[in-house]
Amino acid sequence: MTELTKLTIAEARTKLTAKEISAVELTDAYLAAIEAVNPVINAYVTVTPEKAREMAKASDARIAAGKAGALEGIPLGIKDLFATRDVHTQACSHILDGFKPKYESTVSQNLWDDGAVMLGKLNMDEFAMGSSNESSYYGPVINPWKAEGSNQQLVPGGSSGGSAAAVAAQLCAGATATDTGGSIRQPAAFTGTVGIKPTYGRCSRWGIVAFASSLDQAGPIARDVRDAAILLKSMASVDAKDTTSVDLPVPDYEAAIGQSLKGMKIGIPNEYRVDGMPEEIEKVWQQGMQWLKDAGAEIVNISLPHTKYALPAYYIVAPAEASSNLARYDGVRYGLRVDGKDIVDMYEKTRAAGFGTEVKRRIMIGTYVLSAGYYDAYYLQAQKVRTLIKRDFEIAFANGVDAILTPATPSSAFGIADEDLASDPVKMYLNDIFTVTVNMAGLPGMSVPAGLDHKGLPLGLQLIGKPFEEETLFKTAHVIEQAAGTFAPKKWW
Repeated sequence: MTELTKLTIAEARTKLTAKEISAVELTDAYLAAIEAVNPVINAYVTVTPEKAREMAKASDARIAAGKAGALEGIPLGIKDLFATRDVHTQACSHILDGFKPKYESTVSQNLWDDGAVMLGKLNMDEFAMGSSNESSYYGPVINPWKAEGSNQQLVPGGSSGGSAAAVAAQLCAGATATDTGGSIRQPAAFTGTVGIKPTYGRCSRWGIVAFASSLDQAGPIARDVRDAAILLKSMASVDAKDTTSVDLPVPDYEAAIGQSLKGMKIGIPNEYRVDGMPEEIEKVWQQGMQWLKDAGAEIVNISLPHTKYALPAYYIVAPAEASSNLARYDGVRYGLRVDGKDIVDMYEKTRAAGFGTEVKRRIMIGTYVLSAGYYDAYYLQAQKVRTLIKRDFEIAFANGVDAILTPATPSSAFGIADEDLASDPVKMYLNDIFTVTVNMAGLPGMSVPAGLDHKGLPLGLQLIGKPFEEETLFKTAHVIEQAAGTFAPKKWW
């Protein structure tokens, strides 16, 4: 059975089409793997075996009738941020206890329309706020990777830690994820998987629990670049229910894989060499440049001068939008309710009991920067900085750069309950240092595994592209993947 879970989406698709395996067999193999492994790594918060088998049977019938969709019979995990009809959707927060929506998110509906099978809902940082998947109401996700010679449990990154861990541990063929400041790319880098945050507007946000509406974007986490391309093709669409989704044709991303890089210019931003960055990160970055050069691309140094302001600006804009979006959770209509002596007391008690520490922290920061007297000093200034960050990228692309190569994270995966990070939230926020600029500018960004550090843990490289030119990222990432190889954790569970 475990042999079936080793198949990539592309390999499984071929075997399903040739009727060498059935969708029910493949789904059962994943359900057995989840039953055996999930108690150890805590990637799933809800498993839906009956629904999965029912969907798999329907897929087998469509395959037999010659009506197979693009993802027919492929078992996927869905991040708990996506609304799934009549299935647990709680953004891994206590305040949404028992919530099962009567509607489906556009992204997940697109996947089901293409024949995919739902295995269950994946763990994540509460309301997608975190870089380690330790803020989940359902407890932390354990990274399937361990450092050589160590038994220490490591974080899988966040907020899409459950998605990344489930893909790395072969508990799903691929997973949906979301990225507000690096929440697809950072966990992908920490788990040796491939993650892409598409251009803002490429995927509908309808039916996805909102964190920061001008930054949030859905994307896939997969085992390799081809699988990520297959998933994004199905996930992306224009949507009348989301006015920020863009009405542009969705290309065949898979077709871009294998295309030549000759004549391409790859920008290397000086500002991404930060103080205290480990030598190994610089080394893997240099190696990535060499691989792209060998493939015919030209490496050029560029400057993105406002990069240093990206993190502080992000941690003003994102909490401000979060404080507004999370105002709807009040115990009145759905989810948790803690009774009080009057309605205001009920609001206060419900929100105090329902939200975790990190979510409360961000709501308070956001409310502060939007308050009278501080709006102009903080929020307005941060929005001006955001415009300058976007302009930096526009200038680089106008000067002929086709894509930008940077590290994905400032380190490999760190330990769960790391005292240094737990006592200093700002140090935790620094994990997003290489990724937040992409969200602030609304650009596509992708993390691809590029090597292992001295502890045997995966390191990722990030590719940043022009708006709606995700194909460029797929063909470039494929070159890095071909040179570096794919990485899988040694089984300890």
